[in-house]
Amino acid sequence: MLPDRLEQLSVMGLPIHWSRDYAGWLLSNMRQGRGAHVVTLNAEMSMQADQNVVLRKIIQSADLVIPDGAGIVLYFRLKGKRIQRCPGIELAAELLQKVAPDEAVFFYGGTPGVAETAMQAWQQRSPNLAIAGVQHGYLTPEQQPAFQESLRSLQPKLIFVGLGVPRQEFWIAEHRHLCPQAIWVGVGGSFDIWSGSKSRAPAWFRQNHLEWLYRLYQEPWRWRRMLSLPQFAWRALTYTKP
Repeated sequence: MLPDRLEQLSVMGLPIHWSRDYAGWLLSNMRQGRGAHVVTLNAEMSMQADQNVVLRKIIQSADLVIPDGAGIVLYFRLKGKRIQRCPGIELAAELLQKVAPDEAVFFYGGTPGVAETAMQAWQQRSPNLAIAGVQHGYLTPEQQPAFQESLRSLQPKLIFVGLGVPRQEFWIAEHRHLCPQAIWVGVGGSFDIWSGSKSRAPAWFRQNHLEWLYRLYQEPWRWRRMLSLPQFAWRALTYTKP
């Protein structure tokens, strides 16, 4: 069965692609020789893009923009369009479960040791998972050329970049030419969750669009970033196309 075709929606001039089978769409494209840059859009990133022209253009040119945040889903619900939230960590996990043994995976980002532990956890979970490599996100500028050449040589099919928003989006946009047939996904703090360094919100919080509240409980210093939620609600509802 072919995956659903993408329906393109818009929030604050940014695209949102809606499908019930994002992983199927991505893998189908990859196996036909077409790579993709995946952006996991939430309210915070939307507000950053509202102020950052470069980030805005990257999101607008991405091959797939998924509704990662509860704010995005609620916005469309107010507009009479019901879509489901697709957290980036869940899409990433689905891709890892569905890639073929000859479709190698690369983890890049996180503090030293975290991505390695996350990769080991996935190897135990999926013994047939092909590992192209892993690299923490604290390389010096002098170390970057060798790392980039290694990526070019390895040509992994699935590349997860966990450098945080918007740094990971900038990095992918600048370097995806190294592996043009790969799926590139900015995964934020997913390596921390998979490695056990941090825990994800319990199911009740996720199902009731309160994952942000659990993250605030874990990391109180994030409170300033959480101000983007009411700011997004107001900006989205009053947005007029330039």
